[in-house]
Amino acid sequence: MKISPRAFIFDLNGTMINDMEYHIRAWTYILNEKLKAGLTHDQVKSQMYGKNSELFIRVFGEGKMTNDEMDFWSMEKENRYQESYRPHLRLINGLGEFLKRVYDAKIPMGIGSAAIPFNIDFVLDQLDIRKYFTAIVSADDVVISKPDPETFLKAARLLNTTPADCLVFEDAPKGVEAARNAGIPCVALTTLHAQSEFPVTDHVVAFIKDYTDPFIGSLKLNV
Repeated sequence: MKISPRAFIFDLNGTMINDMEYHIRAWTYILNEKLKAGLTHDQVKSQMYGKNSELFIRVFGEGKMTNDEMDFWSMEKENRYQESYRPHLRLINGLGEFLKRVYDAKIPMGIGSAAIPFNIDFVLDQLDIRKYFTAIVSADDVVISKPDPETFLKAARLLNTTPADCLVFEDAPKGVEAARNAGIPCVALTTLHAQSEFPVTDHVVAFIKDYTDPFIGSLKLNV
């Protein structure tokens, strides 16, 4: 049976663009070279979910850094990430065609990301795809980030759709968990994490490498 969502919600990093290794490198530099955290590649990778401030608190502990310090190092990290990734910025294979197909079918689309607006704007404006999205929920728009469901529930409300009628695209285990917590079926992309790294999958309708997967072509685009 074909799935026929009434709205689509996309995570951003690792889901629309394959940039997560660039985030890992930027975080590794800030956390290890500048802040002396002494984390391995896999430890940095495991901490990369939610708001930047939440990451700092998980790594260093509550109250170890001021808000101003976290804001400063967060922007240092994002500037480093953008500088290194900009020459490689492109949509994941097949996504451009899929966005146009959904847009032409007049099905609303939104972004539900733990990224700050600075990074969301970087992608939407550099790739000229802002027109496709009628709802954008960033880290600044929620109290608690993923795996809390607030990001996706707010996106669904902004799209004037019930959660159950949406379909989320995610690449991170915590993001997939957030979709489940929101009661939204999910497609998981294996850009950074293997299928075996997703512990909760009862709401995952497909695992895909990119948007050329036959599952994408099977979606019914009618409202």
